[in-house]
Amino acid sequence: MVSLINESHPEEFILLGFTDRPWLELPLFIILLMTYPMAMMGNIAIILVSRLDPQLQSPMYFFLTNLSFLDMCYTTSIVPQMLFNLGSSKKTISYMGCAVQLYFFHMMGGTECLLLAIMSFDRFVAICRPLHYTLIMNQQICILLVSIMWLSGMTYAVSEATVTLQLPLCGLNKLDHLLCEIPVLIKIACGEKSVNELTLFIICIFMLAVPLCLILASYACIGHAVLKIKSSEGRKKAFGTCSSHLIVVFLFYGPGISMYLQPPSSITRDQPKFMALFYGVVTPTLNPFIYTLRNKDVKRALVNLTRRIFSSK
Repeated sequence: MVSLINESHPEEFILLGFTDRPWLELPLFIILLMTYPMAMMGNIAIILVSRLDPQLQSPMYFFLTNLSFLDMCYTTSIVPQMLFNLGSSKKTISYMGCAVQLYFFHMMGGTECLLLAIMSFDRFVAICRPLHYTLIMNQQICILLVSIMWLSGMTYAVSEATVTLQLPLCGLNKLDHLLCEIPVLIKIACGEKSVNELTLFIICIFMLAVPLCLILASYACIGHAVLKIKSSEGRKKAFGTCSSHLIVVFLFYGPGISMYLQPPSSITRDQPKFMALFYGVVTPTLNPFIYTLRNKDVKRALVNLTRRIFSSK
């Protein structure tokens, strides 16, 4: 029995990454070494100004704080392991390490899908139902929505990752990827895996396609309402706030849909690597800058926070 388990589930996985193109490893290592601290500092700055500035205590910034915290956890679940493997000749991860990474990476990803939908609903209420905004988006509702979001993301990760880890691997332990990700593990599994592919597809419809449809529907209503605003300054402010969120949505959902809403068997060799780098590294790094550069209130709060820090010294 023990030999069967050992044969089916190896003690460690070899993450091939870009071993077929070793000239890519050093530039990628340097890029990750630069972007990871940027992502952490940018998201920490967003959290600090959202929590400390009295003028940024609205539901929008409460959700933005959650997004920044999510992005920090999301990128931390994969980048340190990537840096270790890219800087080492031994490109391995233990079976337990792979399982932990699988749970956390997909929990953060699933939670962020739902959070972006909640943020679009918040903008819909603020612009289309401004007189009822404080009543609908009160503190209790915001906390409830975030609690449901985290619980749903956790449920998705635990259920899908657990089922995937139970697939027999028949001794195969080479992942042509930079990290442990569900579609890649399903792809190398031996035996019957059509049920897992179908399950992943159905779950991802609810975690990706449905929230994206709700986001697009919200912004269709928002666009219609904004065009009715007579003040050009009011329209500009509404479009500025919403455009930042829309950019983040497309940066996150685009790669996610191309990766998860197709059968794992049809995924091309390099697609998982570039997609994971995009929604696991690029998007969390860019999000703080997108919201900062296009939001006067956040820029003002960052300037004030910087002044307070330097004046205290």
